[in-house]
Amino acid sequence: MDAATEAGRRLTGSACIELRTARLDRNLSTVDIGRALRWSHSKVSRIERGRMTNVTVADLAQFAGAVGLQLSLRMYPGGEALRDAGQTRLLERFRRRLHAGITFGFEVPLPMPGDQRAWDMLLRGEAWRCGVEAETGPRDGQALNRRLELKRRDGEVDHVLLILPNTRRVRAFLGETGALLRTNLPGGQKVILDRLAAGENPRTSAILVL
Repeated sequence: MDAATEAGRRLTGSACIELRTARLDRNLSTVDIGRALRWSHSKVSRIERGRMTNVTVADLAQFAGAVGLQLSLRMYPGGEALRDAGQTRLLERFRRRLHAGITFGFEVPLPMPGDQRAWDMLLRGEAWRCGVEAETGPRDGQALNRRLELKRRDGEVDHVLLILPNTRRVRAFLGETGALLRTNLPGGQKVILDRLAAGENPRTSAILVL
């Protein structure tokens, strides 16, 4: 959340600098902008200098329109979402299946500077590491598959385990997209859980429905 707040400040500050530059390029004064937008010229000045802490997207869009610009706003994959209570319970059910010799951590960041992604859980055994992702309400199998493959590539792990709850919604989801997911998560559930219960390397990636 701290990183997201700082990113918001940087983006707002950059937008305010662009607005001031555009105003000066068009030989407009803060009074001209204020009159057009029915703002005080001091509000225009505070926005330009990044001194208005409660500036809204609507404010920036209106200011942009007044200087001949159009504000664009998009979201991109970045940090991990907050974990819901269902995920926490799901991970705890999985944790109880592990041998005491397997070490683990929750919310373990990927080993790339500046990367905000994290494994929901990271398992460590003798000469192996396994990333664990818990999903309580999966919807888009292709997007999930892509996200897991990118995290496997960047996360320096040997295997990935996708943990899902045993619900009607999940069973329907796997009926539709399970074949796609199992191309990269081919392991059998019983074999994987037996290996982990014995403290052994799971040896492959898998989907586990608990």
